[in-house]
Amino acid sequence: MINIAVFASGNGSNAENIIRYFKDNEEMRVALVLSNNQNAYVHTRAKNLGVPSYTFSKDEFDKGDPVLQKLQEYRIDFIVLAGFLLKVPEPILKAYPQRIVNIHPALLPKYGGKGMYGDRLHKAVIQAGEKESGITIHFVNECYDEGEIIFQARCPVLPSDTPEELAQRIHKLEYEYYPQVIEKTAKQVCGGKEK
Repeated sequence: MINIAVFASGNGSNAENIIRYFKDNEEMRVALVLSNNQNAYVHTRAKNLGVPSYTFSKDEFDKGDPVLQKLQEYRIDFIVLAGFLLKVPEPILKAYPQRIVNIHPALLPKYGGKGMYGDRLHKAVIQAGEKESGITIHFVNECYDEGEIIFQARCPVLPSDTPEELAQRIHKLEYEYYPQVIEKTAKQVCGGKEK
């Protein structure tokens, strides 16, 4: 069994979608949800779906050890970032090389980096007059949104789009493709692992 941890900072709709996707999977499951925000709705979603969740402080995350201990306790093999806003520190990157993935709501390398999330990202895409946007799923490294790209999916940007309308189109892509890409990637990098 491949154990997945999902890191989320807020509402957790992507996290819930991922948990539901793996609910009846015999090869992998979401074993833990982690957040840097104790009031994040993702904790409620996890609880409702029977997945333990844990909150850590920014200091604990930056040090790495308290979070790594929790990951080891749940025998986590693979980490998924789903609406998680903190930069992953070196101790965690080293412990999970090429085993941490993130989803970004734009077509990287454009519109990536610190502060590029949510409505401000979609606003920037619309204001630049882009004809298309989409999602990028990538491995996580020491720089925001610069890890090796695994997968991209595209959608049109309509002349009449508001940031909210574009976000809805992007969310559909996230819900459809992120769990599938997680499954395929986790199998590739963790597949032969003996427990």
